[in-house]
Amino acid sequence: MELKDLYRDVILDHNRRPRNFGRLEQADARAEGHNPLCGDRLTLEVRLAGDRIEDIRFEGKGCAISTASASLMSEAVKGQDLATVRRLFERVHALLTEQDAPAAPELGKLAALSGVREFPARVKCASLCWHTLTAALEQGAGTVTTELADEAPLGLALKQAGEP
Repeated sequence: MELKDLYRDVILDHNRRPRNFGRLEQADARAEGHNPLCGDRLTLEVRLAGDRIEDIRFEGKGCAISTASASLMSEAVKGQDLATVRRLFERVHALLTEQDAPAAPELGKLAALSGVREFPARVKCASLCWHTLTAALEQGAGTVTTELADEAPLGLALKQAGEP
């Protein structure tokens, strides 16, 4: 089996059986993400223990890449401190957007997302959950959307809850 096939199987598995899917009781932070181009919508909830993500859950509907990415992300960040989560986000973002970015060993199963960069329209699908997590951790609540792509860095914009 080729590595490309293994990565495809990981994405399909996480889409069919997403890990950490559902509501999180007693969440400390929550954010919503929306990618109108593909129709991806997710709600992400986090419970913190000091500077660590004690638990994380997500709900929503999206394409296979969006769902698999959220599932893979939730597994990777659970139990991690916030500095590690930020580093993971930076590495995943590079993996998705930089043609020569290696799938570093510390990414683990997240390396399965490396093929997404070959389909630029799908990068937003794979990165939406990461930007939504960032909004939850930095703002405590908010909505991340891809609809203001030309006006925001990384093609995403954070809107405060309640903004049109």
